[in-house]
Amino acid sequence: MNRASIVVAASLGLLYRTPRPGLDGASIDLAELGKGLPRGFKLGAATAAHQVEGGRDNDWTAWERTAFPDGRPHAKHNDPSGLACDSWNRFKEDLQMLNQLGAKSYRFSVEWSRLEPRRGEWNAEAMDRDVFWTRRLREEGIEPLVTVWHFTLPTWVAEQGAFENAQSIADTEAFTVRLAQALGPTVDGWVTLNEPNIHAAKGYLQGEWPPGRKGDTRTQAQVMANLLRAHAKMAAALRTHDTADADGDTHATRVSVAHHARIFQPATNSTLDTAIAGLTDDFFNESVPRALVTGRIRLSVPGTLETDEQVDGLKGSIAYLGLNCYARVPVRADLSNPALSNQYVRSGGPTNDQGWEPSPDGLYLLLMRLNAWGVPLVITENGLADSLGEDRRAFLAEHL
Repeated sequence: MNRASIVVAASLGLLYRTPRPGLDGASIDLAELGKGLPRGFKLGAATAAHQVEGGRDNDWTAWERTAFPDGRPHAKHNDPSGLACDSWNRFKEDLQMLNQLGAKSYRFSVEWSRLEPRRGEWNAEAMDRDVFWTRRLREEGIEPLVTVWHFTLPTWVAEQGAFENAQSIADTEAFTVRLAQALGPTVDGWVTLNEPNIHAAKGYLQGEWPPGRKGDTRTQAQVMANLLRAHAKMAAALRTHDTADADGDTHATRVSVAHHARIFQPATNSTLDTAIAGLTDDFFNESVPRALVTGRIRLSVPGTLETDEQVDGLKGSIAYLGLNCYARVPVRADLSNPALSNQYVRSGGPTNDQGWEPSPDGLYLLLMRLNAWGVPLVITENGLADSLGEDRRAFLAEHL
């Protein structure tokens, strides 16, 4: 693996065990996690604005108020995010917990719908608060890592077709310019996009996220391509407008994409299962880093779409590649399925609250595979959905 600091992004409760310790300094000092970590290792935390801030009005809040065609609510248990944990008003407490955990990095996203609720209408007060947060993090010795787009969109962007519409590429670029100008003096680390492959799959293949289209493989690929085109514009905007070196390391701007990768394991050794798992792996795991390194968007949906396009500004547009890694996924061929497969969870194995199968060996294998692209690697997300806090300690120890 490239010699680079690795950020393991987990929940703020990452040291919980049974019984749960307090978050006072003495309890944290006694926690076992962290002893023996190599010099230069950065342990941090990560959030997304929609998950924690509360008080938003975007395409996801609109989605959470409605239902699927069969009547099932879009929000599980008909429980929309609402105020979430009200982090927008509780940043002081977040900062205290980050310090108590010994975090050296905090990745968080800005909420576009809060900053620009209508096209051209800029919320300067909200922007000032984001600037204040990044300044306070630096004062406490915590590196801010800012994600520009983490799934949610202002309703005015969603209404114009989101990333199906090339206009959204220009709108995202303009938004990024404003962010770079405002946050540049305190931020060097940027993630332009979070998991473009997940957004495309959930929104257009599985129909589980906005805009809720199911089996639309052609639009799925179109959205993936437009997100990568948007990244190229956003990366250029960041390098042009963020020229302040906040941490004094001679690098004013370090740009990345947080890429979600999974281990797709053929259900059997049959030729068909193996071939479909390979196709799934290429589209989901390889297409994004391949485009970022080579500058070519190459997407293949057999019988539907073949894309091979060189994009200006895409090649070499990242200083490092972020890896979001959570699960191993067995794949069984099913040619009647738009995805050409059924993806499932093996029975009898450990799962998290989302029903995913954790895979510490998968994290290692993915790091080794992605290392072949020749760019530094940062683990931008890895953690466990564990509402009882009983399994997180073992999960983190195994993955570390």
